[in-house]
Amino acid sequence: MRTPNLKSAITIDGSRGEGGGQILRTTLALAAILQQPVQIHGIRAGRKKPGLRPQHLMAVKAMALITGGKVKGAELGSTSLTFEPQQLLPGSYSLDVGTAGSTSLVLQTMIPALLFAKESSRVVITGGTHVPWSPCFHYLRDVFAPMLQKMGGSLKLEIKRWGWYPKGGGKVTASISPTSELTGLDLTRRAELQDICMLSAISNLPMSIAERQQDQVLNRLQDYPDKLGRVELLEGPSPGTGTVVFIRAKFENGVAGFTSLGKKGKPAEKVADNACSDFSRFVNSEAAVDEHLADQLALYMALAKGPSTLTTQGITNHLTTNIWVIEQFLPVRFQVDKEAATISLTD
Repeated sequence: MRTPNLKSAITIDGSRGEGGGQILRTTLALAAILQQPVQIHGIRAGRKKPGLRPQHLMAVKAMALITGGKVKGAELGSTSLTFEPQQLLPGSYSLDVGTAGSTSLVLQTMIPALLFAKESSRVVITGGTHVPWSPCFHYLRDVFAPMLQKMGGSLKLEIKRWGWYPKGGGKVTASISPTSELTGLDLTRRAELQDICMLSAISNLPMSIAERQQDQVLNRLQDYPDKLGRVELLEGPSPGTGTVVFIRAKFENGVAGFTSLGKKGKPAEKVADNACSDFSRFVNSEAAVDEHLADQLALYMALAKGPSTLTTQGITNHLTTNIWVIEQFLPVRFQVDKEAATISLTD
């Protein structure tokens, strides 16, 4: 792991770039790994409701818990935060976001730090598992976790209950094994499409909705008859109601995922169409990873030993902002080629 020689507090501008919660999550993760005090101001300044929302507050509390850290400003709506981590404390943790706030985004904050702890950890977290503006559970399990494993990280995820907006109440278990070192990756070409898996699921709604979603996906994917693998039709146990279509595409050199959530007034066919259209756009591009995975892998690229390169569908403001945060902590400089939609790191 690339490590700087910093201990005086780093100040991070939360209004930088896209000004969202990813700045907070990446800052907390790197502060914990490096045991580096930080001050963040302007938290989520780019959002309609600035400051810490429940899922962000839970991420802050979780990171204080796993580092024995001191925190100031950990309140709903707070736009400023001071975080002083002490040491990584692996173990078993149980967390409850208390709303439909994303369990995936809280885990996204914790996983990098716990990977570098001395022992394994187990995190049980309650909240939203399939909610807007965040990777759903199945994306985290079937896309992110395999790519992390390719870099040398071990993450196992299980879902006990499904949590939809606005009720939440989903329950996810994450088992994180420590690693002494992550290795860089080369994702410049995805190579041949090997397999497509599809999930159509509902909770507390007629199964006919999931069947209509499934039928529309199968209709849209008729051009890939020899690539279609597992097709799942599920009813997820949940205190709430919701529907989802998730498509996972496995390539020779990587994996990508495409999610579409249902909502009141949105036909089942439209839910399926949205996921299929995202899949088609990706397949018709030359990208090796989807833009969401590029966001998530940037931090691990910076923590890994050796060079890394990936091509994505486009260099988003979200990605460049995340890169800016990483570069405030670590002695790295990403090479970003917007025209080629490539990011890379060299030793």
